[in-house]
Amino acid sequence: MFTSNIGRLRFFLYSLGLTVAETVVILVCIVSTIGFEGLLNSAPGPTRQGMAGAVLVASLVFVALRGNIASRRTRDANGRRWILWSYIALSAVYAVLQAGVLLVVKFGDPESIPGGFNLLGLSIFGLWCTILWAKPVAGSNIDELTDVFDFDGPPPAPARAGRAAVPAAPRASVAASAARVPPAPQPFGRPRPAGFGKRGM
Repeated sequence: MFTSNIGRLRFFLYSLGLTVAETVVILVCIVSTIGFEGLLNSAPGPTRQGMAGAVLVASLVFVALRGNIASRRTRDANGRRWILWSYIALSAVYAVLQAGVLLVVKFGDPESIPGGFNLLGLSIFGLWCTILWAKPVAGSNIDELTDVFDFDGPPPAPARAGRAAVPAAPRASVAASAARVPPAPQPFGRPRPAGFGKRGM
């Protein structure tokens, strides 16, 4: 399950599901540590360390899951490995910075959020789109292609097979004629006339 190739649609759906699940888990981490009211009213620093640590661990788990589906998608489309590893590495950096922002952000002060945080997010999104739209290798995901396009009947035979089938008919007729039973041998001398008895009719 975690090693098979996946196509574009499944990669998109898996990524969407992981994003929703990560958001829910981060909210649970905040609620179970200091709560939303405590996060809004607390000062940046040691009071948020437990919450930031929980968010960091949860985010890194989801980075590993995203890396798994991105690796399977890259293998399915024969994509470039450096794009895959850049996506995983930047996602890990984003997870660390996300926990750091929750640790030091001052709510109501937009300048407390690092300026490169959004730029990093756009870079990760661009790499994700590159992995998503990579062309699949021929025959690697035939089940998904048939589900989407709903082909009717078997695929047409190649031209070479058609050419090879044309001379096969004469050969088959020659073999059939050779297999016929030869006629019975005739006795030597002049054949006797047909008739009834010795004198005929």
